This record gives sequence, C-alpha cells and structure tokens, in this order.
Amino acid sequence: MLRDGPAFSGFSVNDLDAAKAFYGGKLGLDARPGPMGSLELHLASGATVFIYSKKDHVPATYTMLNFPVSDVEAAVDDLAKAGIRMERYPNMGQDAKGIVRGNGPDIAWFKDPSGNVLSVLKVDAR
Repeated sequence: MLRDGPAFSGFSVNDLDAAKAFYGGKLGLDARPGPMGSLELHLASGATVFIYSKKDHVPATYTMLNFPVSDVEAAVDDLAKAGIRMERYPNMGQDAKGIVRGNGPDIAWFKDPSGNVLSVLKVDAR
C-alpha cells in the first residue's frame, strides 16, 4: 500500500511569503503555490517538498533539507552573493567560509527565514 505512490517530505515555516521569496527567489528553486495555502518545492530530482505555515512553528534542531552539489565552495559563494550566511557550529572544524571538509562529504549549513537548517553537501558525479 505505501509503495503505490511517491512519498514526499514536508516542514513548517512561520511565514509563507518569506519562504516563497527565499526558496523561489534567493535559492532559485521552483516554488509553487500548493493546496490549502501551502508552498511546494519541485526539485530537479523529481521530489516535491511540502511547506506549510504554522503559527507556533519551532525550527528543528537538525538539517531539514540537504542540497547535493558538485562544488560546495562554489555553492557557498553563490549563497553568500544572495545574502545568505553560513551557520557556525562549535567544534565542527569549519573553514573561513563555514565548510566542513574531510569528515564525510564536504558540507555547509545555512537557515531559511523561519530558522530551519538547510545544507549544501558535496556529491560525486555519477
């Protein structure tokens, strides 16, 4: 029964207009209006992410959404040009740009306007 349709993920934000401006504008993703006043991200992988407004939204303390990239440093530079700053975490060994290297895939974290943690992480071309 659960294998019959594509699963999708979702998370809350405290301001859908700010989320649309961030995901659709700053990140350049395909952000479309969804059911019941929600927002849907249609990703290049074919996945859809459901974003909904929640008055008492509390950002998760973990990474909500990962964006695989071939070059983390270039992705971080592009995000910085869009006015997005990388998050810093104690004892993670991040470089000056906020990138962790050499402990798994290269990765850097940033937040959306509602405080949800996102990342860019290196994946090898297949």
